[in-house]
Amino acid sequence: MASRLTKFGNDLYTGARSFDFVGKRKIWYSIAAVMVILSILIPVIKGGFNFSIEFRGGSQFTITNVDNTSTAKAQDALDSVVPNKVAHVTTVNNDSVRVQTDQLTETQTKEVADALAKAYDVPATDVSSTFIGPSWGADVTQQSIQGIVVFLLLAFIAMALYFRTWKMSASAIISLFHDLIITAGIYALVGFEVSPATMIGFLTILGYSLYDTVVVFDKVRENTKEELELTRRTFAESVNLAVNQTLVRSINTAVVAVLPVASILFIGAFALGADTLRDISLALLIGIIVGTYSTIFLAAPMYSQFREGEAAIKKHDAKVLSIRPKAAAPQPVPVTAE
Repeated sequence: MASRLTKFGNDLYTGARSFDFVGKRKIWYSIAAVMVILSILIPVIKGGFNFSIEFRGGSQFTITNVDNTSTAKAQDALDSVVPNKVAHVTTVNNDSVRVQTDQLTETQTKEVADALAKAYDVPATDVSSTFIGPSWGADVTQQSIQGIVVFLLLAFIAMALYFRTWKMSASAIISLFHDLIITAGIYALVGFEVSPATMIGFLTILGYSLYDTVVVFDKVRENTKEELELTRRTFAESVNLAVNQTLVRSINTAVVAVLPVASILFIGAFALGADTLRDISLALLIGIIVGTYSTIFLAAPMYSQFREGEAAIKKHDAKVLSIRPKAAAPQPVPVTAE
């Protein structure tokens, strides 16, 4: 089995076997467009995202040292003071309960705290209450958006300087937007809270996706620089070869990254009930998968399309195609996989 995988990777690297990522880019663009449109429509249809109290503001109660962490008790206690108020109730560390709801008055806050202490049969001192104002939540939202915008801007400039072409940078940033929108759409679909931990997860997946793109683009730059001086391949074929040469590395990196994140999500979040882990791990899990896909199926084909209209590229491709009937098809590179 190992020898087959090694041969498969070597065949991809040398060009003996190849997947046509660049040539079939219209298919990948169509799939991406459908996914992005659905990801935009989902929160619209569902009435928006489920923002945490840090973003929307409200009142929060924490009941500690409880014997029974039933969430129904918290909702009943809240209903006894302010009927029809929707509460978000979660367990913390298996012996505490956290209740988040819309803004309450000082009188309502005290009455709810007393009702919660009675419902869980704990002293009043074991119930703490905090209030987060809407202005603070708006400030958190603004800073989160600013953080993402600044990240994207700096990433665009850094990649443009590193690769010495804005077209590589533009294709990478477009694929990052694709990753963000789809991740946000899935969050809206499953109804998970969008919390500060989620925003950290978003920034992390942007960094991961950018890393994967840089690895592929490094090989693209190496191949296209060599091929423009030769006549073995067109520019698009050189880009496609680079994607195939880094395909196994991209898949291996994604698998190695997904496994621990999936463990955090399914064991740490669902089994142990750690909501913060759930918020950040879902963003990481989706982002790693989508980021790997976008690098292979979007960023590289898009960069090829951006460059194919250049005069030098068109001249080179025309020369390659003009002599191709007299020569063999693109020859494998006589090297071995790393």
